[in-house]
Amino acid sequence: MASDFKSIPIIDISPLLDKRDDPRMAEDIGVLEVIRMLDHACGEIGFFYVKGHGICSSLIKDVRDVTRQFFHLPYEEKVKIKMCAMTGFRGYQRVGENITEGKLDMHEAIDCYREVEHGVHGQLGKALEGSNIWPDYPPNFKQLMEEYIILLRDLSRTIMRGIALALGGSLYTFEGERAGDPFWVLRIIGYPSLIDTERSELHDTGIGCGAHTDYGLLTLVNQDDDISALQVRNRSGEWICAPPIPGTFVCNIGDMLKVWSNGLYESTLHRVMNNSSKYRVSIPFFYEPNFDAVVEPLDFCKKKTGGIAKFESVVYGKHLVQKVTTNFVD
Repeated sequence: MASDFKSIPIIDISPLLDKRDDPRMAEDIGVLEVIRMLDHACGEIGFFYVKGHGICSSLIKDVRDVTRQFFHLPYEEKVKIKMCAMTGFRGYQRVGENITEGKLDMHEAIDCYREVEHGVHGQLGKALEGSNIWPDYPPNFKQLMEEYIILLRDLSRTIMRGIALALGGSLYTFEGERAGDPFWVLRIIGYPSLIDTERSELHDTGIGCGAHTDYGLLTLVNQDDDISALQVRNRSGEWICAPPIPGTFVCNIGDMLKVWSNGLYESTLHRVMNNSSKYRVSIPFFYEPNFDAVVEPLDFCKKKTGGIAKFESVVYGKHLVQKVTTNFVD
């Protein structure tokens, strides 16, 4: 469980990016400091900010801008890319359609997944077969998001190399059969103000997104610069704000990394409450294991935690499909 943290650390990962393809990166003084900070953040908090990530600030802002433009369209336009089982659970969901712990969430979203070709993952992958469906407006929406996904995927791989070293593994611990062919998820989310009387009539639980942990390895969140809504729970049950810091991504680790690390690293509960008077957008990118990866405590992590596996093995794709197919109102 996370510690009684009161704030979330900021980590400058530029040394890691500079040495990303150097097998001797762990000998670099700057990289060693990044590794130390990652180890502390993942082990004590489960959340951290990254700066010095190399992603152009104008692209990050453009992604938020086209997201806001789409969500401000009339419902009749948004529903043209409506999510359903036939779309592989890709597409648009209205406010109140997503469920967390049995309660309706006060947000609307577009869900995107890595393309899954017919039959490639057998019966297990059937629910997510298909390609993403993009809106016609804004006209540059698809191009921007696809460019953004490629950059975030590569950045996530680099951060995971740092996390692998922080755990005490090799640089490539989370590549190959574990996450060398990573699945990914992009959620494009809009949070109406919870003090908006018109919106509050739509199943308002007071929560933009209920308390949850993420499913996979690593999440990178691009959130509005001027609205504080993301909250993270510490060991004492206090909700600690993760306010936006311009030029950074908020990062957190997911359930699969918790299992692989045998509990050394924590997937921490978090929620979203937009108590501002403004509409908020947030675009989390989820970097995941290979779809068919078998996730179980790593031997070197078990040695650090008493030699006994604390978690049963799980196939990542099975874990994901079970979550996805139970997250929405029928």
